[in-house]
Amino acid sequence: MSKTREHVIPLAIAERILKNAGAQRVSEEAKVAFSDVLKEIAEDIGTQAARISKHAGRKTVQDEDIKLAAK
Repeated sequence: MSKTREHVIPLAIAERILKNAGAQRVSEEAKVAFSDVLKEIAEDIGTQAARISKHAGRKTVQDEDIKLAAK
């Protein structure tokens, strides 16, 4: 695992989210895995939101498209 790898969700943010959720300690591997999973979920939501905006006849993705895609 490369230490220079860039993450869409920074590892410090991933750790903070996990600690806010109740984790006392978070391994480096858990931070990377969490960041990767969040990226996949975000990409799925983005794809669905783009489809929703296109279906509505718009080129611009709006906040309601994101909220609907996340449901």
